[in-house]
Amino acid sequence: MERMTMDERPAMGVRRFGRVNWLGLRTLITREVMRFMAVWQQTIFAPLMTAALFVLVFALALGQGRGQVMGLPYLQFLGPGILMMTVIQNSFANSSSSITSAKVQGNIVDTLMPPLSAGELLTGYLCGSVARAGLVAMVIGTGMVMVTGAGIAHPLWAITFVLLAALLLGGLGILAGILAQKFDQMAAITNFVITPLSFLSGTFYSVDSLPEPFRTLSHWNPIFYLIDGARFGVTGVSDAPVWRGFAICVAVVAGVLYLGWRWLKSGYRMKP
Repeated sequence: MERMTMDERPAMGVRRFGRVNWLGLRTLITREVMRFMAVWQQTIFAPLMTAALFVLVFALALGQGRGQVMGLPYLQFLGPGILMMTVIQNSFANSSSSITSAKVQGNIVDTLMPPLSAGELLTGYLCGSVARAGLVAMVIGTGMVMVTGAGIAHPLWAITFVLLAALLLGGLGILAGILAQKFDQMAAITNFVITPLSFLSGTFYSVDSLPEPFRTLSHWNPIFYLIDGARFGVTGVSDAPVWRGFAICVAVVAGVLYLGWRWLKSGYRMKP
C-alpha cells in the first residue's frame, strides 16, 4: 500500500470525507435513536398512557354531554389534537434534552470535536426527533383508530403534518438546547413557551368558537396549523384552509432550521 507524501495529504482543517461525512452522520443518528430507545418505557410507552388518560378524562367529563364539534363526535375531533400534542412534546424533548444533558454533563465536546459540519449536526439531531415522533404517532394513531372506529381520511396529509411537527419542534428543541445552560432554564422554556403554545392551539376545541382577539391570535400560532392540518388529514375537516396551513408551516420550519444551522455553525453558546 502506497503512502501519501506530505504534499498529497489534505491540509489541516480540510474535510477528508467528501461533501458529507456519512459515517459520522450515521453514528450521530444511531446515537440519538438509541438514546431514547434505551428508555422506551419513558419515551414511547409513557406518552401512550398520557394520551389515554386525556381521552379517558375528556370522555368521562364531556363525552356524553358535549355535542358535535365541526360536525364530528367530540372524541373523534379530540383524537388528532391529542396525537399532535404528544408528537410536539416528544420531538421537542428529544433534541432539547440531548443537547442540554451533554452541556450540563460536560461531554458536548464529544459531539463538537468529530468532523461533522453544522448541517450534519442539525440533520442528526432532527432525525432523532423525527424517529421518536414517528414511533409515538404510530402507537397513538393506532390506538386512536381503534377507540374511535374511524379511519384516516387523508393519510398523506396526516403524515405530512406529523413530519412538519417533528421537524419544527425538533428544530425548536435544538435552539432551546443551545440557549439553555442548565435544566432549570430548559424547564422554563418548556413550561412557559412550548406547553402553552401546544395547549392553546385548538387541541381541545375549535378556534372558531373563541371570541376576539383570541381567535385572531390563534391564527398567529404555527402549532395551530400543525394540529389543524393533522385533524384534516385524519377527519377531513379543518378550521383553516389546509394549503395555507401547509405553506405557513413550511416557512416557519425553514426559518427555525436555518437559525439552528447558523447557531451550530458559529458555535453560539456551545463552545467555550
